[in-house]
Formats: sequence, C-alpha cells, structure tokens
Amino acid sequence: MSQFSTEIQGDAVVVTAGTVEIARYKTDPPSPQDEAPKPYLFPLRFTGGAEASVRRPWDHRWHTGLQFTWSHVDDQNFWGGPTFDTETKWYQKKDNLGTMKHIGFRTEPTSGDDVLLDETLQWITSAGEHWMDEHRVQRLHSLDTERGIWAVDLNTSITNVRGSTIDLGSPTTAGRESAGYTGWFWRGPRSWTGCKLVSSTGLEGETDIMGTEAEWIAFSSEHDDFNGGGTILVYAGTSTSEATEVPPVKWFARTGIFTVASPSPAFDQEIHLPAGGTLELNHRFVFIDQVLEGEDLKAIAEEHRL
Repeated sequence: MSQFSTEIQGDAVVVTAGTVEIARYKTDPPSPQDEAPKPYLFPLRFTGGAEASVRRPWDHRWHTGLQFTWSHVDDQNFWGGPTFDTETKWYQKKDNLGTMKHIGFRTEPTSGDDVLLDETLQWITSAGEHWMDEHRVQRLHSLDTERGIWAVDLNTSITNVRGSTIDLGSPTTAGRESAGYTGWFWRGPRSWTGCKLVSSTGLEGETDIMGTEAEWIAFSSEHDDFNGGGTILVYAGTSTSEATEVPPVKWFARTGIFTVASPSPAFDQEIHLPAGGTLELNHRFVFIDQVLEGEDLKAIAEEHRL
C-alpha cells in the first residue's frame, strides 16, 4: 500500500508520494491584503510530477491552487480582488478584503495512509472584526502510485460568532449571471485551458454544466512538460446548516478563458447563517494521472464517491 510522507517546513506542510511533492499546505502565506490572505494548497501535482494547479496567475492574482474562500460575506470579500457591486452591476475595488487566519493545528500532521490537516481558523474582516470561527479538516488519502491516484477531502464547520445573521452569497446572488463562485476553489494549469469537462449527469462543457447540480464533474487534459495527461474528478458533496433554507451545491466551472472549479454552496441563493449557527461542508477532489473517459471514468468515480 502506498503511503504519504509529511514534513513541516516553516508555515508549510509538505506532502510527498515517493519522490514527488504532490501537495504543500501554506498556513500563513505572505499574500497582499487585496488578495484576501488565506491558507492554500499549492503546489498540487499528479503522482508522476505533472503540475495540477497554478499560483497567482496574471489575470486573477487571488486564484491559487486549491483554497477555501468566499466572495460575498455580507459586505465583506474573503475571496480577493474587486467585489461585484449591486448598484453599478460590475466589479469595484473596495476596502472590504478580509482574512482567513490560521490559528493552529489541532493535531500535528503525520505520515501514513492518510494525512490530516486539522486546523482552527478565524475569519477577520477588513476592519479587524472577528465574524466566523472555522474548524477545517483536509484529508489526503487513497494514494495509489501504481495507478497514479490520490485524493483530498474538505470537511469544514463554519460558525457565526458575530452575534447577528450573516448572509453568505456570491456575485450571482448580487446580480451577475453565471458567477456563483465561492467555497472550495481550484485553479488549473494554463495547459488545461480548453480541456474536456464532463458531468455525472452526462452534460459536457462549461456552458451546459455551469450552475447545474451533479454528483461530480471531471476535467481531463494533456500535461505540459510531462508525457501523457490527467483527470481531475471533483465531488459536490454536501452542505448543511441551521439556516432556514440551505440551497443545493451547484457547479461553478470554466474551461474557456481558464480552467477553474468550485462546488458552490451559494451559487444563486444566499445562505442566511444565524448568530451561533454553523455551516458544514464536505467535498472531494481526486487527481488521476491518466486521461479517463466513458466507462473508465465512471468506474473510478464510483470507486472514489463520497
């Protein structure tokens, strides 16, 4: 059975599979405030070493690897960059960029079949107010170096400690069509621009999949620098809370101008999280070092389903 190895390097947890560093979790990166500082997983690699993400691309500097983030938290932006404005109906730079602050790991990450990144975070507004507590667990698992597979889960509980209801939304809930990005967000390599995208419901392409519900979606592309290609399988998972109404998880996914994915908990409907209420999310990414299609893809999707 393949096993992960971990090493703490400053503010980073480095995870390797054999000789390949497949993931690095930065808990306190030196991000500018206008990028809404937060922890992130970068780099991400397939087991053979090919890149599976980018960091601070020129078009959107706040897109980095795989990170948990949120674009509309009342009037605050924990996503980064400009905020979609309901009055002007476009993005505006505002002094509203918050920070997701890593407080500490509850247990030290260790090597083995699973790697647990079990941490406590606080969501701090641009004015320095503490609005949310988060207990985030990211679990790296299912490493199979022979088949070129590994997976990472997000299980997170976000609790409103502000003392009044917090509205959790997206640019789409603010008025922009098909821009429901928020939540666990992945930015793919440049070489994956224009890659193939399919859904468990049989839909193909970003136009048909954007804003839909599906158990999973899958991206596939050839690698740059390395021979062959890969598949990234993303599961919608679950969203639950004490909010009066919890919308279904819907897909924000693009491949045209660049490749991104987010199982969005608030794609086109806000979550009104009451004081003391907790939102719980559960998602999964699977990185497969080969291009999978048709029945082969469905078999792997069934094997690794949440």
